[in-house]
Amino acid sequence: MRTPRSTTSPATGGDVFALIRAGLATTRTEIGNLTGLSRTAVAARVSSLQASGLVVEREEGVSTGGRPPVKLSFHVQAGVVLSAAIGRSRTQLAICDLAGDVLVAEDVEQEIGTSPAELMPVIARRLIALREGLGETAGRTVGIGISLPGTVDTERGCSLNSPMMSGWDGVPLQPFLADVTDAPVFVDNDANVMVLAERRGERRDFADMLLIKASTGLGAGLVSGGVLQRGALGAAGEIGHTKTAAAQGVVCRCGDVGCIEAVAGGWALVRNLQEQGRDVTHIRDVITLALAGDAEARRMIRESGRQIGEVLSGAINLLNPEVVIVGGDMAQAYDTFVAGLRETLYGNAIAVATQQLQILPWTHGELSGVVGSATMALDHVLSVRAVDRLLAQQK
Repeated sequence: MRTPRSTTSPATGGDVFALIRAGLATTRTEIGNLTGLSRTAVAARVSSLQASGLVVEREEGVSTGGRPPVKLSFHVQAGVVLSAAIGRSRTQLAICDLAGDVLVAEDVEQEIGTSPAELMPVIARRLIALREGLGETAGRTVGIGISLPGTVDTERGCSLNSPMMSGWDGVPLQPFLADVTDAPVFVDNDANVMVLAERRGERRDFADMLLIKASTGLGAGLVSGGVLQRGALGAAGEIGHTKTAAAQGVVCRCGDVGCIEAVAGGWALVRNLQEQGRDVTHIRDVITLALAGDAEARRMIRESGRQIGEVLSGAINLLNPEVVIVGGDMAQAYDTFVAGLRETLYGNAIAVATQQLQILPWTHGELSGVVGSATMALDHVLSVRAVDRLLAQQK
């Protein structure tokens, strides 16, 4: 989470809120010390934040002599953010509080190839039902966060290039949600929001992070210097379509030949097992077999880790992250997958880039997509500028 911007201008209400939200200041005195604002100015900004509902006073702090200070805290129950992680065959929905914590969630199964015109109205109805189920405790809806596989146009709020989501490219999603709320809608890539989810809580201090999403497809989310990296056209992290010798001559579902996903993606593992006459339809079926001790499923998952690690080693040399997070369906077989990943990643990356590198499992498990989508939306609607606009509207 970013702290207030560095500026010679007096700290605004949004700057003060950022301090409180990050837990860097819990009293008016601490706010004054960090911002240089006078007592009167601090009081005015805190009063505006309280009027907006974003900040509340809570139990008194420990006295250092005289009257104990009143502690200020971010009022995470002041509203909700709606979240949807849209996949090829399953969409996960959630209502989260303003801290991004899930209040209620559900899954929606859909046929592969379902169009936005078919699926989005279902998502809208289910989000309304989930929110209504919370009753008055939900508060106001501040935004909606949506994630999609593939490259996303974040400005237009639509898929830009996703081979696995036929019919979605170029279709803005906000109009489908007009009856849900007039709050803003934000759309981003699935791996991008997942890496944002990882930078909450105890992992927020990792400023350089790479998340690999190993599911039906392969993708990566990148944070460098504390900032999510999307690239010039939003295609940063499309690691699944990196060419590799292991896939030479193998046709990928994107239509090209030689992509790492064509041999190491979940759909490739399903294909290989089906060719052996095994009854599997999704990578989750392969994971279930592996966890039950199936030798061939375990071998395939470990080999997938090896092949991905070989490609990922170049990214480690290029980016030098502090941590690699393993997420997606294959994270359910973490030990097996990472055993292969470590073998080639550490074997091919330069020693200085791996000497302090950590490899960790995702924090939020299957809720990672909805938590990340909510986090992405909250980073917009609770930014310094957004809060300043909100406070200005109150006057």
